[in-house]
Amino acid sequence: MPGRTGEPAPPRYDPAADLRWLLARPWIFVGRLVAVLWQLSSLALVLLVQGNSSDAKVHQRLGRRILNTLTNLGPCFIKVGQALSTRPDLVRRDWLEELTKLQDDLPPFPHAIALQTIEEELGAPASQLFEEFPDYPVAAASLGQVYRARPVGGGWVAVKVQRPDLAFQLRRDLVLIRLLGILSAPLLPLNLGFGLGEIIDEFGRSLFEEIDYRREADNAERFARLFADNPAVVVPRVDRLLSARRVLSTTWIHGTKLQERQALEAQHLDPAALIRTGVIAGLQQLLEFGYFHADPHPGNLFALPGKTGALGHVAYVDFGMMDSISDSDRLTLTGAVVHLINRDFVALAQDFVELGFLNPSTDLAPIIPALEQVLGGALGDNVGSFNFKAITDRFSELMYGYPFRVPARFALIIRAVVSQEGLALRLDPSFRIIRVAYPYVARRLLAGDTAEMREKLLEVIFDGTGRLRIERLENLLAVVENDEAGADLLPVAGAGLRLLLGKEGSSLRQRLLLSLVQDDRLDTADLRSLAGLLRRTFSPSKLAGGVLARLNPLAA
Repeated sequence: MPGRTGEPAPPRYDPAADLRWLLARPWIFVGRLVAVLWQLSSLALVLLVQGNSSDAKVHQRLGRRILNTLTNLGPCFIKVGQALSTRPDLVRRDWLEELTKLQDDLPPFPHAIALQTIEEELGAPASQLFEEFPDYPVAAASLGQVYRARPVGGGWVAVKVQRPDLAFQLRRDLVLIRLLGILSAPLLPLNLGFGLGEIIDEFGRSLFEEIDYRREADNAERFARLFADNPAVVVPRVDRLLSARRVLSTTWIHGTKLQERQALEAQHLDPAALIRTGVIAGLQQLLEFGYFHADPHPGNLFALPGKTGALGHVAYVDFGMMDSISDSDRLTLTGAVVHLINRDFVALAQDFVELGFLNPSTDLAPIIPALEQVLGGALGDNVGSFNFKAITDRFSELMYGYPFRVPARFALIIRAVVSQEGLALRLDPSFRIIRVAYPYVARRLLAGDTAEMREKLLEVIFDGTGRLRIERLENLLAVVENDEAGADLLPVAGAGLRLLLGKEGSSLRQRLLLSLVQDDRLDTADLRSLAGLLRRTFSPSKLAGGVLARLNPLAA
């Protein structure tokens, strides 16, 4: 959306220029550095002394101390606290309860400033634009506060107004965070090396994009188009006439925050169904659309009434922090999930090279057994035991001994996945992300609905000599059949049949025919094994059960 005539260009993140700007103002630089170091060191000392206490009241006070410290330090530090608030496996639950207030329960800025911002941005006072506009916001977050208002002649909308002097605060604090981060990198528990500065830069760029609400409006509309055919995912509609660079108006969402299981159950909402929707929607964003919501914390996700099959209804809000992933990375990540589950650590090591976690010149021979030890052990005998946090803990040890690094472009992806899993764990401590992720990937592979998925399917089910790997195909089918959301095989059978007989399946048919010829003679063993697998999996009784479940879900 173009800006108004004479409107200044939105501020942009430039670490080198911002460093020069702050160093040229030592009265700002020194004073802020001392304030940040004093507050953080004071907090660290208190946590060190009292953190092992068994008194619940002590930890309640500590949680409040963490909250107040981050709030006092401003938006950049609040964003760090928001990320921690989604990790019940990293932060004590009594501290977590305080940190969740960072999502949308912060002190508001003066109402008069909000009204002034609205008039400056929209060209008219709120009293002329809205029939009802409250004197107090319903929520205040790190970058702005939200009012529930009713425009002239319209329905209820959420009006987000940006905090004053935000660009200055972000610019100043990002310089300090970058300096402190790079200086402290050797002391951190993760061996991120020189990549830490790049990760902070990625965070800084995303923050500056987040404070241009015109960009957020574009993001919301793009996100809505991607999920337009999915009734389980709701996106509020942007009111362009009441939106500008520092003001954003969208339709009001009547829902329950995805924060506490008890609150959801009190509204007769199914936490498991809501978790499934959130995780599958996140996987679609990363592995299918290549465009994702990078800040899926509980304050940005709302549960709505109703279900579509095994999926609960979820609404996304706040589209300031979004990012894209390249088609190449997206396809490689899809393959990495399959390689991980199939314990193909040779292929997985190559995935790390393609994604940039390993240099192409790296000798993979010693890394492959290390990956098997770390990742294979975390998987255990049951893929459902996979936990992203367990993997990252073990992986941090691996990074010390081998030349791994985190590419800057993956900073927001990792943040989004960690936040998503943390949100799910908060609602269900027994949740394992792979229980949802692998059935999703398996269904996409078996459907072969895109050229890239058909290519990946061929890679999975045929070995280097052209032989059909029946056990891999059986594994994919078993994962779909045993999916916790239900074992309806009808869609899989239909998609597989269309792929096998349609023009898109020519490569698959060709590979199947070639697999029949081994050492210049006809070998039908693979074909017989395939026929037996299909008879067992798609037996009339199983397909009839799927039909019955579709006609009458209560009968399943």
